[in-house]
Parts: sequence; structure tokens; C-alpha cells
Amino acid sequence: MPDSSQSSSLKEAIRRWWADYPMTYGDEHGSTEYRDASGAIQVPLSSREFFDKADATFYRWNEPLHSPHGRFARLFDYPAYRGKRVLELGCGMGCMAMNWALQGAHVTAVDLNPVAVAQTRRRFELFNVSGEVMEGDGESLPFDDGAFDYVYSWGVLHHTPGTRQAIAEIRRVLKPGGTTGVMLYNRQSFLYWFIVRWQEGFVNLESRCLDERTLASRYADGDRREGNPHTWPVTVDEIRTDLFHQFADVRVQVLGTDVPNVLNIWAPELGTKTAGKKTIEALARRWGWSLWTTARRGPLEPVMAQR
Repeated sequence: MPDSSQSSSLKEAIRRWWADYPMTYGDEHGSTEYRDASGAIQVPLSSREFFDKADATFYRWNEPLHSPHGRFARLFDYPAYRGKRVLELGCGMGCMAMNWALQGAHVTAVDLNPVAVAQTRRRFELFNVSGEVMEGDGESLPFDDGAFDYVYSWGVLHHTPGTRQAIAEIRRVLKPGGTTGVMLYNRQSFLYWFIVRWQEGFVNLESRCLDERTLASRYADGDRREGNPHTWPVTVDEIRTDLFHQFADVRVQVLGTDVPNVLNIWAPELGTKTAGKKTIEALARRWGWSLWTTARRGPLEPVMAQR
């Protein structure tokens, strides 16, 4: 697994790429063109319409995670953190941070790239919510030890070469007894095995010239933009024995909203008609693309950040 000993040039490449192609949930990575039943529409970045379109897509992709108590309320215990300090690592366009602010948390949002920071600040202004938004590196957070009650990250830390260091930083800035939730891509998933390793690596012969990490980076986020500089999905075993080994109460849940689409690529309509809802749900629980890890910083454990 890559670590923070890799060169700063890779980190700068990651920062630039995500600034050029931010997570807009458009038709292409970084695009602000959206398509629905009435056709395609281009909206201005930073506009209210942009945030509404991006959010609608993000919410739709994650429909099983919502509840009557709020967006993503099946993941986040919003009532437990009202009035408390919550940190997001990798805020992107600020959708999740906004939901936390609307639920009454004191939100701090951090991102490596300045476009994400600017867009999240603009969102907070447009939606009239409060929170602190700043540019920062998840591998070296500008906060005191034990500063936050809850820290979360959604689909971000597999894009930094120092995933292990970033998670050590999460533990450092958590209060004793504080909790965390982190989503990382799953290397033991249908999407990784079929699209990355089989379809692109074997059938299209790209494994002859690309190593496994480069393949994952090329075909994870931004494949139509020639891929991003760094993506390295993890396994459940790596989460338990390496990344979160200093935490208590570590639990890993496989989220598989991607599974129907992957099956449809494999065989047309396999994911929508042939398999059936219960079969799809069972496959998603085992072979989905997203691993959601929750854990707690034990109250008696010293903080030992890897600096």
C-alpha cells in the first residue's frame, strides 16, 4: 500500500487533477452538464442550479443510505452530534458537510484542492448554512489533538498516497471516545475485478504496460479523462489489520449501489431484470465498490500520530 514517503510531486499532481476535474457528478468527471428525460443541460459552476443538479445525482446514487431522518441518515447519527464538532476530510462540493450543518453540527470541512474549498464556501453562502471550510492535507491536519467529536471521509482517502497516515491523523484529532466513519473503495469488488482487472487489464491488454495501482487510477474516477493520478482501493483485511488497527470497535460494511450497473455492463439488463432484487442486494452486501468503516478512538489509548 502506498504511503507518505512518496514524492510531493504526486501529491501536487493529485491536487491539480481534482481542481481541474472536481466531483461535480456531471455527465463526465468535472463537467457541469447534466442529462435527464428532457435532454442535456449545461449549468454554471457555483450557481444554485449547479448545486441542485449535482446533489440530485449524488443523492440518487446513494438512495439506500437515506431515511426519513435525513440524507445519509442510515450512516450518520445526526442527533448524537448536534452542537458538537464534526470534521470532514475531502469535502468536494460540500454536499455532505451541508447536511451535517443543517442537522445542527459545528462543521469543519477540509479539502486538498482550492476549487473544492471555494465551491463549498459558495454552497454554504447560497444555502445559508454555517461552517468552517479550509484548504488542507488530510495527511497533516492543522488541528490540535482531540479537537473533534466525529470525523468522516467519503470516497477520498484512497486518492492520497498516504492513506495510512491520513487515518492516523483522524485518530489524533478525535477526542478520546470519539468516532469516525470512512468510505474507501473495495479492491475485492465486482467493479474492480470486472472493469479494472478483467475488461481493461486483461481483455484490453493494459496490464502489459500498466501496474495494478496505475490501472486502478486509470479506471476508477475519471476514466474518460484518462484517469486520475492516484487511486488504490483497499481490502477488508487491510482495514482491520493495518489502517484501523489502533482503533476500537472497528466495523466494516460493504455498500454496493454500483453492482446493478456493473452487472449491466457484463451482460445487458442482468442487473435490472435477470438477477432480481434480493439477489442484487446479496451481491451488493458482499461485492460492492464501497467499504464503510466505523471505529472509535479508545478513551485510554495515547495518540500516536505517524509524523
